[in-house]
Amino acid sequence: MRLDNSELKSSKIKYNMLSMFVYIIGIILLVQLFNLQIVKGQEYREQSNTRLTRESTLKAARGNILDRTGNKIVSNTMGFRLDLYKTKVDSGTLNNTILKLVNILEKNGDSYYDNLPITVEPFAFNISDEDELKKWKKNNKLDENASAEDCFYALKEKYEIQSNDILESRKIMAVRYEISQNGYSSTKAVEICGNLSRTSAMEISENSSQFAGIDIVTEPIISYTSGSLASHILGTVGKIDPNELEGKEDTYGMNDLIGKTGIQYVFEDLLKGTNGVRQIDMDIEGTVTGEYVAEEAIAGSDVVLSIDSNIQAATEKALKDNITKISTGGFASRSDADAGAVVVMNVKTGEILAMASYPDYEPQLFVNGISNEKYQEYNEVSALYNRAISGTYAPGSIFKMVTAIAGLETGAINVKTTINDTGVYPYAHKPVCWIYTEYGRGHGFLNVSQAIKHSCNYFFYEVGNRIGIDTLEKYAKYFGLGKKTQVELPSESTGVVASQKRADEENRIWYLGETLSASIGQSYNNFTPIQMAKYISMLANGGKNVDVTLIKTVIDSNGNQMSKQQIDEYVNNKLGFSSDDNVEDLNISQENLRAVLEGMKGVTSESGGTAYSTFAGFNVEVAGKTGTAQVGNKTNGWFAGFAPYDDPEIAIVAVVENVTHGGYTAEIAKDILEEYFGMNASEIVESQEAIPSVQVVR
Repeated sequence: MRLDNSELKSSKIKYNMLSMFVYIIGIILLVQLFNLQIVKGQEYREQSNTRLTRESTLKAARGNILDRTGNKIVSNTMGFRLDLYKTKVDSGTLNNTILKLVNILEKNGDSYYDNLPITVEPFAFNISDEDELKKWKKNNKLDENASAEDCFYALKEKYEIQSNDILESRKIMAVRYEISQNGYSSTKAVEICGNLSRTSAMEISENSSQFAGIDIVTEPIISYTSGSLASHILGTVGKIDPNELEGKEDTYGMNDLIGKTGIQYVFEDLLKGTNGVRQIDMDIEGTVTGEYVAEEAIAGSDVVLSIDSNIQAATEKALKDNITKISTGGFASRSDADAGAVVVMNVKTGEILAMASYPDYEPQLFVNGISNEKYQEYNEVSALYNRAISGTYAPGSIFKMVTAIAGLETGAINVKTTINDTGVYPYAHKPVCWIYTEYGRGHGFLNVSQAIKHSCNYFFYEVGNRIGIDTLEKYAKYFGLGKKTQVELPSESTGVVASQKRADEENRIWYLGETLSASIGQSYNNFTPIQMAKYISMLANGGKNVDVTLIKTVIDSNGNQMSKQQIDEYVNNKLGFSSDDNVEDLNISQENLRAVLEGMKGVTSESGGTAYSTFAGFNVEVAGKTGTAQVGNKTNGWFAGFAPYDDPEIAIVAVVENVTHGGYTAEIAKDILEEYFGMNASEIVESQEAIPSVQVVR
């Protein structure tokens, strides 16, 4: 079929229009391609090069630790971290980069992570356990019989380290080993250095083109803001070890910090917080081109302690000053006093207002790894040992109030009973009263209040003989002696109450002489200062039990407070405590208690009292008791007391090791009371323009 002219003409027009349309589209595509590749090619290539996106850990700020008034004792400062990502460079370039970085760090006093267990000059392993060493060699595919030198050169070859300098090679090897242990990739970094100094951070940043794959991250750094204040309470943090890391790989890295001792250890799970995610962009050369937060970090919870920083500081100073005074002959005689502990407690609530152990230490030194020299220095004087909760001491005469209460409550004596101290007790091994050794005579007739005031051994020998050891044990335990207070700290000692059972455990026969010794705080009796503080608090508050605590509250990052029950459950689970709600109330007669407390008041306020010279003329009426307990060739001195006498608020117990007389320690309590009652405050001029505010009351 043939098309006519009109149809043919119409077909050509359609064809020409279609062709023209195709040509126009082609021209547009060519122009756009020219624009993409030629005109804006460089710009788009640069943008393309930044599409290499990496993930980095955004570390959460650790929770603060505060005192009862809100002062931060442990907080966070902002610091820097050095990360390394994998880039497309050969081993030689990587090794040279590492050496340059290490040299900068060392020049500026920064330390880098070094977990390689081989030292050089001379070659040696720093893994002492043979099984652990074999495991390490196996994990790193090294001959189990290889020497430290053999392993060093095997790793040198593995990491393709070309340097002939052994020390240089060891530096490179340490970082390469860190990489091999943690792993790294183009999207996952390995941490090279924590707490990087600002000087190093700036120097590395200014020369970033020389350091492919390097990223400097801003992160929170733990800071102990008050030096050694409350060091034994706060505790230390340090790098997590393999045993601690096991099973926690999802929340910790091998270089993360973890609470090791004290509150830092107990509340680690709450203080730690939850890390976030930081996205960073790098070009193909490994240079950072941009960053943003993909997932916010959640800060750890704040732990608010019951201690008062001012009272804590005064307590630590009082203890240190007293030990120095004793050891330098500041009292009537000199002794080699060198250690001690003090506990200050609210008698109504059991809250610890201060707790000191001497010698103390600087917890900040542990954050980045303490030097061996400093660690040994601390060990030589047992500075890390918390004597307030772990040290057990024979209480000596400050135990006599237990014997007095037991005698009064059982009717063995009453408040008017007098006993004639003739100097030598006529039974058992015929022990003597302390005054007999000085004057060759006894105290004469004394009632219970007078016996406490003069600390008459003879009186309490007789009371102990009348009531027997089982009754004495019962009342000692009622006051919390020989039993953990369950304060929120690890390593609390249980102590020991003298008892028939204790003698049986050692296959010893219990003699009357042991009962007599126990009644004046000797025999098996050994208690911690914190137990003694609870005991004195119970005497002061009418004989009622108190729950000893260091914690006011715990507050999460959203401002929510944990309940007391939740805190108790957490601590019990962490420290393995069992619930202790079944404490029998012995309903101690207030008349009997007053007689005992009257004797304690006489110790400090009446001539002849063993602490009268310290508290004579003191503005606040104090009740107290001194104690001197000989253990082997060593004599420990105690003071235990409370104030004010008529309306007790705080109890103070102090012990100093290796003293001549317990009365020397009374000055510790006096100094603390002066701080507590504001006797040391400078004159304050009230401003007439002051804005009203809410005051925290102790």
